[in-house]
Amino acid sequence: MLATLKSIYCSIRRQIESRLQDFETIRETGSDEDLFVELAFCLLTPQSKARTCWKAVELLLAGDTLFHGCADDIRDKIHIVRFKNKKSKYITEARDFFTRNERLIVRSPLMALRNVHQKREWLVHRIKGMGYKEASHFLRNIGFGDGIAILDRHILKNMKALGIINSIPGSISARQYIETEARLMSFSKDIAIPLNHLDFVFWFKETGDIFK
Repeated sequence: MLATLKSIYCSIRRQIESRLQDFETIRETGSDEDLFVELAFCLLTPQSKARTCWKAVELLLAGDTLFHGCADDIRDKIHIVRFKNKKSKYITEARDFFTRNERLIVRSPLMALRNVHQKREWLVHRIKGMGYKEASHFLRNIGFGDGIAILDRHILKNMKALGIINSIPGSISARQYIETEARLMSFSKDIAIPLNHLDFVFWFKETGDIFK
């Protein structure tokens, strides 16, 4: 399996680097609205496919519902994702949290925090519906992915197959997440594939796709 991972990495490394550059561009030049789009996308992802969630975001953007619709308006646009009732509320509550004087302010509170781990903790404790996986995903997608892992079902499945973990947990506590992340980081160093590249390799292995 290690040989397979390294072969995949060699074949898609440039695509990974290009995608990470896209995320860095969002961090450097994206608007607060651009950042909130990524946050909404990540709030939609639990137990739903990434491309389906992005399609839902596009539906919300098409009618300006993401930025101005109420929870019911958002719910009516996101039938294609699971748990639409809860997720529509998560999005509107997050939007309210980041709104100051009728403007979205997402970048400045994040930039005020010293490192990516502080940013993640801040998000997890303030944004309802955002656990460590979703917060890590959001931070990666806005260019802060160094040193953290997105421990979704694809990653955990591959970690078990590689013997990095003994079993796939049904749920994962904050302590377990950080410990599992540290194991994956150690593994990434051992095989010389950067941590923020490795999840793309696992994702491609499972889906044949590089996305968000």
